[in-house]
Amino acid sequence: MDLDPLLISRIQFAFVVSFHILFPAFTIGLASFIAVLEGLYYKTDDPVYLRLSRFWTKIFAVSFGMGVVSGIVMSFQFGTNWSEFAYSASNIFGPLLAYEVVTAFFLEATFLGILLFGRDRVPRGVHLFAAIMVAVGTFLSTFWILAANSWMQTPAGIDYRDGMFYVESWAAAIFNPSFGVRFLHMVTAAFLTTAFFVIAVGGWYLLKGKFRGPARIMFSMSFWLVAVLAPAQIIFGDMHGLNTFENQPAKVAAMEGHWETHSGAPLLLFGLPDQEAEVTRYSLGIPNLASLILTHSLDGEVPGLSSFAPDERPYMPVLFWTFRIMVGIGFVMAGMAMISLILRWRGTLFTAHWFHRLSIATLPLGFLAVLTGWITTEMGRYPWVVYGYLRLEDAVTPSLTGPMALASLLIYIVVYAAVFSAGAYYIARIIQSGPDDDPAIASPETTGAHPKRPLSAPEESLSPAE
Repeated sequence: MDLDPLLISRIQFAFVVSFHILFPAFTIGLASFIAVLEGLYYKTDDPVYLRLSRFWTKIFAVSFGMGVVSGIVMSFQFGTNWSEFAYSASNIFGPLLAYEVVTAFFLEATFLGILLFGRDRVPRGVHLFAAIMVAVGTFLSTFWILAANSWMQTPAGIDYRDGMFYVESWAAAIFNPSFGVRFLHMVTAAFLTTAFFVIAVGGWYLLKGKFRGPARIMFSMSFWLVAVLAPAQIIFGDMHGLNTFENQPAKVAAMEGHWETHSGAPLLLFGLPDQEAEVTRYSLGIPNLASLILTHSLDGEVPGLSSFAPDERPYMPVLFWTFRIMVGIGFVMAGMAMISLILRWRGTLFTAHWFHRLSIATLPLGFLAVLTGWITTEMGRYPWVVYGYLRLEDAVTPSLTGPMALASLLIYIVVYAAVFSAGAYYIARIIQSGPDDDPAIASPETTGAHPKRPLSAPEESLSPAE
């Protein structure tokens, strides 16, 4: 059997990215949540915020570690599987990834140590500052990674000659046409992913009658966040769709399920796209709505996928369904937010067990939405690696063989399964133990270093905690 190194490399990169993206999507929002909890504890001296911060910091540390481990592999793959792409885009990707490491990873790694181990060794203000810096680091990391990925989708600020990309304007390359909406869309998705994870944990505690005080706070705070961000994400998603319609119309045609160009195109709610026959069977849609959304006109023209060359069409069946799953989850999140507001108004948010069970069930929604959205974005770029410039078959490593690619794929699957299983097991143990598990929690008077003289802080901080 012939093993296609290009196909296996695509599967391998999709597997690695799909695994890795789960952790940044979770830790971006969690870092900010911890910073908020630290700020509330600093301001109010209420120990419940301290317990919550300690609890979620443990989970953050495990998730951050798994994210780093799974992310390192991607940089290897640029050399092993995609060397032609790495060579062509080295003038762009080299600096962008270096900026990410210097400004974001170092910031996170440095202050995460203080956040984890400095509670009783530095003044509380310094500990709060460390929590904020870790949160800022996650934003900076998102900024540079999204800049690089968006540039692959909508390249700008470059000159492409002799198989190499040369930077003409860093501002145009970084703030390329799709960067702004992608950044908003991704950060909001990350916050919603974290919120629904926290909501599920809080709902489980409320259902079991455990840790009621901390559970109420995490449940309430997260639902306030969802009440704001879920509707906002629908708006950001619409902005992202309009941007994609302008810059990558073939991707939108595949997402919408249209083969023929329509004036007054319907919004298809259901259908079975057939890539070979170039038809969407059993389609059910709302007349003119796709034209209204994409062109802001009931009779606006929406191009079909048949209007693009056969070798420049993304695979419609996958994009059609992943897009609908992502959008459907977005509306489920908005619905959960609305129900939470009604229950809060009735005063039953913390006693409605049916809603707590429903909240537990929503735990994977954010992760699933991120995954399906990411698949839609990345597969929709087919057949381009750098849209309009570099095709997939021209980006793969020339010397790579099918057996080599398959062997590394199998190794990654085994290693990632072990890493993920161990991390998931440990996080489950932390959640089971709950926010009150740490006996070191003390009163505000004894927590953190409080030097009577500011300059004595370094000496006191070096003393071992009692």
